[in-house]
Amino acid sequence: MSVSSPRTVRAADVAPAPWRNGGGRTRELFAWPAGADWTLRISVAEIDADGPFSAFPGVQRWFAVLSGAGVDLHFADRTCRLDAASAPFAFDGAAAPGCSLVAGPTRDLNLMLRGATRGVLLRASAGIAWSDAWRWRAAYAADTARIVLANGAAVDVDAGTLVAPLPPGACRIDASRPDVPMFWIGADADAGV
Repeated sequence: MSVSSPRTVRAADVAPAPWRNGGGRTRELFAWPAGADWTLRISVAEIDADGPFSAFPGVQRWFAVLSGAGVDLHFADRTCRLDAASAPFAFDGAAAPGCSLVAGPTRDLNLMLRGATRGVLLRASAGIAWSDAWRWRAAYAADTARIVLANGAAVDVDAGTLVAPLPPGACRIDASRPDVPMFWIGADADAGV
């Protein structure tokens, strides 16, 4: 597929996979390469109960709360409280923090990068262009939005949609509600869709 023609993946169209510990479910929106040996993985998680995150040695993790009151992530040396207004949080996947819900279930966006693959999960500001020059770029809209590409083309999306890959150049998100989290995702991978 041409990078000028991004595809969309709606979380609502992806079957949830239950966690082994019973504490939640994950909807995998993108993995490259496909299968268990991915180096880039994007998912939406629904956390229903307190419990530890799974350990992912050799994986850089990014985590952002999409909805709900938030979580406390408990590491050996600190506790981090995150909610839907927080910036995305990066941590070493081997750390496997404990997770406590602040006040009920949450929905969260996850970016995982394995091995030498590097990347970023950034909060988008509605109407502000993003032009970071990662080899692979995507957008995630937590609510209905229009993703405007560098060439002027636009992709209208439903809530909970990943748009990837984005073409090079300045892209922007025009959100229907500016208070709902939207995100840019960049990686140094040559990931297809």
